[in-house]
Amino acid sequence: MITQPSSRMPATTGSVKSWMTMTEKLLARTSEKLHVVPGENLWVNVDVLMTNDITGPGAIGVFKREFGENAKVWDREKVVVIPDHYIFTADERANRNVDTLRDFCNEQNIKYFYDIKDLGNFQANPDYKGVCHIALAQEGHCRPGEVLVGTDSHTCTAGAFGQFASGIGNTDAGFVLGTGKILLKVPPTIRFVLDGEIPNYILAKDLILQVIGEISVAGATYKTMEFVGTAVESLTMEERITLCNMVIEAGGKNGVIPADKTTYDYLKDKTTVHYEPVYSDEQARFLAEYHFDISKLEPLVAKPHSPGNRALARECEDVKIDRVYIGSCTGGKTEDFMAAAKVFLASGKKVKVPTFLVPATQKVWMDLYTIPVPESGGKTCSQIFEDAGCGTPASPSCGACMGGPRDTHARLNEPQVCVSTTNRNFPGRMGHKEGQIYLASPYTAAASALTGHVTDPRNFLQ
Repeated sequence: MITQPSSRMPATTGSVKSWMTMTEKLLARTSEKLHVVPGENLWVNVDVLMTNDITGPGAIGVFKREFGENAKVWDREKVVVIPDHYIFTADERANRNVDTLRDFCNEQNIKYFYDIKDLGNFQANPDYKGVCHIALAQEGHCRPGEVLVGTDSHTCTAGAFGQFASGIGNTDAGFVLGTGKILLKVPPTIRFVLDGEIPNYILAKDLILQVIGEISVAGATYKTMEFVGTAVESLTMEERITLCNMVIEAGGKNGVIPADKTTYDYLKDKTTVHYEPVYSDEQARFLAEYHFDISKLEPLVAKPHSPGNRALARECEDVKIDRVYIGSCTGGKTEDFMAAAKVFLASGKKVKVPTFLVPATQKVWMDLYTIPVPESGGKTCSQIFEDAGCGTPASPSCGACMGGPRDTHARLNEPQVCVSTTNRNFPGRMGHKEGQIYLASPYTAAASALTGHVTDPRNFLQ
């Protein structure tokens, strides 16, 4: 809503007050405008551009074609290059992609290139991180008030920090590499108010599956999804990351959560860059507003073959499964593994199906071996997983979330049924076209591993 000016002559200084949403403010600031409205096209100044091994070579190709073989990137300290998708494989083309990134980063003297050379032992690569979206957060590249774009659809994850974050194509990325600018249309904002105390068997994965199930996989196409409410405020930073991560599964352009003390505490030891958070005006205009009472939510899954195919976990307990996968930017963070360990610990039983564990980053992998799980008598996640008969935590990467080369760890090479903490369950997503993927929280994934069928985690947590 724009306030109407009085009948007197307009002042020659100052501006008329106009109410804006968080995303509108973020794009107004970075396009150097006082006010923007949904549908407006803007040239936006980018604060951070991220690219990875499966999209980076294409973006680099566009950059060199359009700006010249000897052109330099607009700012070597604002480009973040993270190999993470197809890393631990003998596939020559996948390996060549990482070589292409390395050559470019050396040529351009890119400050933030998280390289990997020794594929046999990831720990021999001190610069290597793992999954780009979690590495961006852990390495301090996500900051309130900024614009972060990346050549990966789940770049929307970083909106958890109160910034504009969105996935872009290689052509746009090539242009950003050369100019530091991107042409963006201002999206309208849908607000999701999540209130109520979160039950001890519910995780952020359940929250986002509920939202997507409510509005559909196209319900937020080219729109901002803004998350507020007491339930959101109570979430840890890692759980907020999960919530914003799957905005793209509803078609969203970006997701945002207002920055607060939780955000600032997380960033304290991660960045020295000055940042300025922005917040939606109380009078801002939203396209729609949805309200959820989270205290009444039950554990959910998304059945094959859509993230919007919502069902209660307890209604799918007749579904026999072949394996469980815990990993990815959505479900491979330290707290995700802690949640799974909590279920295994409560049960005291062994898993009935192969259970694959793929930490998102080197830091997460280390946490599994060093941080004691609460109320475990000092046991770490790795010890609890071993006691439960799970697989050994694998080298950190995107792993089998996107299928990848046939020798990718935990890839679905047979038409099996898998309960997974990942974000997509389309045919062929984790490998085999006839594989069936049930998306679930780490609680539900661990509970299902213990029984050999889709299982409500309340069977072990209450």
